[in-house]
Amino acid sequence: MSTRRKFLQNSASLLAGGALLPAFDSNAFSIFKTGIAASDQLNIAAIGVKGMGWANVNAALKVAGTNLVTLCDIDKNVLDNRLDDLKKRNIDISKISTTGDYRTILDNKDIDIVIVGTPDHWHALQMIDACAAGKHVYVEKPVGNSIGECQAMVAAQKKYNKMVQAGQWQRSQQHFRDAVDFVHSGQLGMIRTVKVWCYQGWMRPQAVVPDSEPPAGVDYTTWLGPAPKRPFNASRFHFHFRWFWDYAGGLMTDWGVHLLDYALLGMKAEVPKTISALGGRFAYPELYEETPDTLTTLYEFDGFNLVWDSAMGIDNGSYGRNHGIAFIGNNATLILDRGGWEVIEERQSKNKVSKPLQKSSDSGVEKHWQNFAEAIRTNKKEILHCDIQAASHVANVAQMGNIAFRSGKKLTWDNTSKKFTDNEINKQYLLKEYHNGYKLPKV
Repeated sequence: MSTRRKFLQNSASLLAGGALLPAFDSNAFSIFKTGIAASDQLNIAAIGVKGMGWANVNAALKVAGTNLVTLCDIDKNVLDNRLDDLKKRNIDISKISTTGDYRTILDNKDIDIVIVGTPDHWHALQMIDACAAGKHVYVEKPVGNSIGECQAMVAAQKKYNKMVQAGQWQRSQQHFRDAVDFVHSGQLGMIRTVKVWCYQGWMRPQAVVPDSEPPAGVDYTTWLGPAPKRPFNASRFHFHFRWFWDYAGGLMTDWGVHLLDYALLGMKAEVPKTISALGGRFAYPELYEETPDTLTTLYEFDGFNLVWDSAMGIDNGSYGRNHGIAFIGNNATLILDRGGWEVIEERQSKNKVSKPLQKSSDSGVEKHWQNFAEAIRTNKKEILHCDIQAASHVANVAQMGNIAFRSGKKLTWDNTSKKFTDNEINKQYLLKEYHNGYKLPKV
């Protein structure tokens, strides 16, 4: 083992390296600013840098002792834009390589961390390949595009024993943690219903447009990867992949894994017994989408029900918020969203409980990266705020909701076999078929 890698695994003296730099500027790579020797820094490569992949690069480089080594994207236009972004910050881009093939990253022995910020249908393959190549991985949510993929990702982390943090950064925000502590205190009384809603007025699919040739600089064949081969269509590409089953699962998996996660944490819940769902393309029937823009899902747990309610094109969600989680207890209701949390008393209860709005005051993404770096440097997987096991758990629950909607059936989950009790549903939905010569590795 090299001196640098031994240092990263065993040295506790780098804990101070988790502190944030004042800003992501031209000194982001400077060993003089971090006080950490160049040989002992964490070297980072990012796959997919248009959206959250780029946000993760920015957050990662605010952690002392990190180095950006490689940017990977199938769209050369995106890569050029990112290099321009770095140049505007007076960063020496001669030290940063670019590639359209993520496998070249895996071959680089000096890279410690791989960011997977690609569309959902690529997450499992790239995370598993990176772990097999000896890299730690920060993978965007939802971690898998099917229940079977999630199970394979968990198995891969266990086999290769690498740190894997999922991009569910709300787990690192203090006000979310404080809210769950309050729920666990019992002051709300018996909680019989948990409501989770996501109303996103700004989100809408694209217009129906003809198929076309991919834009210059785009490796569309690689973008498709294991998804079914289809002609390029601009309204299925980049951000809007979210609205098509080949690549993702709509709002249920895009926002659902964030919000359902805290509903499950608050209730200390495992998996539902039954799942049923109703919805459809009601808001934008004329636009190009496959996933529902309106969906209501009912999860049955022992002792309480969990309701998911989502709508694109509307901001007026429950309690005047466009997203949130409501723990409805006999004494009071706790309402939690990204802005903060509050407790509203139940007028019928003799046990009056209330709490004014407790506002958010930190950056979840940046704190999530601090936590990830600390786990790597101390070699303590147990301190990860969202390891692959936790992320897989909530991704599976979100996938259950989508499967109930798509099948039109009320489903029963057998947690012993990790399957539905309906074998036809398992055959059709548990694991997505891979195409174009790609195979999900058997771990």
